[in-house]
Amino acid sequence: MEHVRKRPGMYIGGTDSKALHHLIYEVVDNSIDEALAGRCDHILVTLYDDDIVSVQDNGGGIPVGINPSTNKPTVEGVMTEIGMGGKFGTGAYKVSGGLHGVGVSAVNALSTEMRTNVFRDGFLWEQIYKQGVVATKLKKLRALEPGEHSGTKQTFHPDFTILEHNSFNFDTLAQRFREMAFVTRRVNITLKDERKRPIPHETTFYFEGGLYSYVRYLNRNRRPLHDPVYLEKDIEISREGKEPIVIGVEVAFQYNDSANVVEMAFANTINTPDGGTHLTGLRSAITGVINRYARKASLLKDKEPNFSGSDTMEGITAIVSVKHPD
Repeated sequence: MEHVRKRPGMYIGGTDSKALHHLIYEVVDNSIDEALAGRCDHILVTLYDDDIVSVQDNGGGIPVGINPSTNKPTVEGVMTEIGMGGKFGTGAYKVSGGLHGVGVSAVNALSTEMRTNVFRDGFLWEQIYKQGVVATKLKKLRALEPGEHSGTKQTFHPDFTILEHNSFNFDTLAQRFREMAFVTRRVNITLKDERKRPIPHETTFYFEGGLYSYVRYLNRNRRPLHDPVYLEKDIEISREGKEPIVIGVEVAFQYNDSANVVEMAFANTINTPDGGTHLTGLRSAITGVINRYARKASLLKDKEPNFSGSDTMEGITAIVSVKHPD
């Protein structure tokens, strides 16, 4: 954990405002992992005065039982060991996001104080850390109320002796959470600002249609030429001498009357702005299908060349999301 404090750029990409917001994203990514595993459908992010943030979900809750290999509660290992988040033995996530893959422990290391509350096994549990170091033992605070859901609540205050002293920006967070809600459909993400300045307010993001809805949102100020084309499929990949893996692929695209190209690509719910093989594959597939249709319908003569990628991408809004096991 001390290495995180000495080299924060290796873990959260820097010490600037972008890195500050990444602390929240890293915690929310844990909740998104719970949603992808089918255990969570609501995430609440709250901004308080004095730069305090909480992230709460209604997932399964981080396990609180003793890890036999360390003789410590599993939650303590998740919070204090880099990269352990999401790997709870048989409970490991099949698909896990997180831009740097360091887990919530890096957030803990870069916080003056972090409070972990777990709603699990019939009780509310709590453990407190200071600068990534255990400050209190795991406590059982009370029994859960009837109807009170399992889940995890993380509350932290960034350490501005390491990070530049910036403020959390509501609009920056809202843009990211809107994107997350489109890519992880049927998950309710609420962003609440309880700071006195500006006036307290909140917004909620929830989308049934996934990327279909996202394409329509991106084209809301354009004139679409047709309804979005939407595809979703799980593809099993065989591996010699190993268990096959299943890759989830979701695609949506729609042409409009502009010449602009809007392309977005996601891997395990994380935006990959530099593209990648998943975006290259989508471009190639669309171009190939259009050329085959044009030949079959005699829209292209035998001696005419195929349409190029730039031809077929003009005026398109296209999104691809892949979910790949780590």
